[in-house]
Amino acid sequence: MKEFAKAFYTSKAWRDTQRAYMQSKHYVCERCGRPAFIVHHKTYITPANINDPNVTLNWDNLEALCQTCHQHEHFTSRATAEGLRFDAAGNLVKE
Repeated sequence: MKEFAKAFYTSKAWRDTQRAYMQSKHYVCERCGRPAFIVHHKTYITPANINDPNVTLNWDNLEALCQTCHQHEHFTSRATAEGLRFDAAGNLVKE
């Protein structure tokens, strides 16, 4: 966890949001269907947006992930330029 985000990730607001979101997804990874353990922010949390609840607490920006999918998200090299990704059909789209 990055130093600037520690207060957010230990806040009651985040803990409540995280718990409710995981329950709504039945603790199932939204990418592969395995058991989910992590609520991932699609738009990464930065010092510039850490205080914006539209980024940090908005369910549209959250994704329930298993450990493997979360590792792939953060720790594999990207095949696209920053801000782009491939969708499920293989089309290059803006994130």
